[in-house]
Amino acid sequence: MNPKLKQTIREYAESILIAFVLAMFIRTFFVQAFKIPTGSMRSTLIEGDRILVNKLLYRFKEPQRGDIIVFKYPLNPKRDFIKRLVASAGENVEIKDGNIFIGGKIADNEILKEIYYYNCGDYGQENTSIKVAKKSLFVLGDNSAVSKDSRYWGFVPRKNLSGKAFLIYWPPKRFRILR
Repeated sequence: MNPKLKQTIREYAESILIAFVLAMFIRTFFVQAFKIPTGSMRSTLIEGDRILVNKLLYRFKEPQRGDIIVFKYPLNPKRDFIKRLVASAGENVEIKDGNIFIGGKIADNEILKEIYYYNCGDYGQENTSIKVAKKSLFVLGDNSAVSKDSRYWGFVPRKNLSGKAFLIYWPPKRFRILR
């Protein structure tokens, strides 16, 4: 083999390897892309939207009520889920008349006030206040009528949290920062 060709192949291989290692490092610790598979977060996120998730943020600060979070599904940790954070460990959450109540008071988050939440599931029954377990989160889908969320399967362990969704990047006509 021609020594010049051999050197060129080696340089390309090294560049590809470095790019791959760098991409995996960024994906593992900083930002990851996800595709929305279902309508549980409609109209905020629709099927086929591609989003970016900040995986570093929650290493330095606690998630806030109203954040759109990605986490490992508690009943099958091989699956990633995306929902809106409603309550954190130690808080009492109740769904009443379509509203979210935290500690007996209507949630102080504007986004949560815009969504009508239905009473359903073992953890979302009418006239029932649920205390979020230690090191856990209570999450709901924005499309409350069809979302399978904490109302059905309970709490998300804090350790299952992957990150905060912050941007829809595809399709281009839906490009925007998430709130």
